[in-house]
Amino acid sequence: MAQMIDIGLRLLTAAVTVIIGLRLIRAVRRGAGRSMERAGLEISLRKFLDAFLYVVMIGLLIFAAAEALGVNMTSLVAAVGSIGLAISLAMQNTLGNFAGGVIILFLKPFKVGDYISTADGEGTVESIGLVYTSLVTTDNRVLVIPNNTLANSPMTNLTGMEKRRLILGIQIDYTSDLKKAKEVLTDILEAHPGIVKEDGILVVVDSLGERGVSLSARGWSKTEDYWQTRWDIMEQIKTSFDREGITISHFNLNFQLPSEEQQPGA
Repeated sequence: MAQMIDIGLRLLTAAVTVIIGLRLIRAVRRGAGRSMERAGLEISLRKFLDAFLYVVMIGLLIFAAAEALGVNMTSLVAAVGSIGLAISLAMQNTLGNFAGGVIILFLKPFKVGDYISTADGEGTVESIGLVYTSLVTTDNRVLVIPNNTLANSPMTNLTGMEKRRLILGIQIDYTSDLKKAKEVLTDILEAHPGIVKEDGILVVVDSLGERGVSLSARGWSKTEDYWQTRWDIMEQIKTSFDREGITISHFNLNFQLPSEEQQPGA
């Protein structure tokens, strides 16, 4: 009889523990969800953290209920540890990508819609998952990159800033009029609507080479206008120099980023 009463009390205690625990879990998840939303975390990260928090709390609740029932916790902990170790070894790469995804969503080195360049390719970020990030290339291919790779390798965010500096290197013959060439470049930059005038325009002699005088023309443009502005100015330089009798001996492409990136959608 006493044993039956003891079992009944244990069952009752375990039931009360589970009921209270589930209500507590719901309250904690609601509070954590509101906090993460106020902090501006990405929806993917919020879902992952919510699921992780739920699993951890459910695990703690199971341990609490098992202890209330008088289950041998040492054996249970050992069994759970063995299972966890086996799972972690089997999913080592996936867990690494999970960790990379959490880092990306927390630190936000890029966001959906940004154009990024990586060792594995470049394109516009279409989605940021917890395991993979998807990019859409300029020729409309989908490039899927593991988050572990993105989180632990150099990456250039080409649209992460509101403005980009346009830097063009033009080499003219020594026989060409240097002063006139600088005036033409300055006029082109000052006249183009894509150049942000208040940020300053710079046209200088960059170097004196074997084949001619290297000029550097620099100005700032809005990131979304960068490529169209660059294309327009390059064409205007050619036509203006031809009209003024200035010979271009070399167009220095070393001023570009080490990437073949094009304007997204071009």
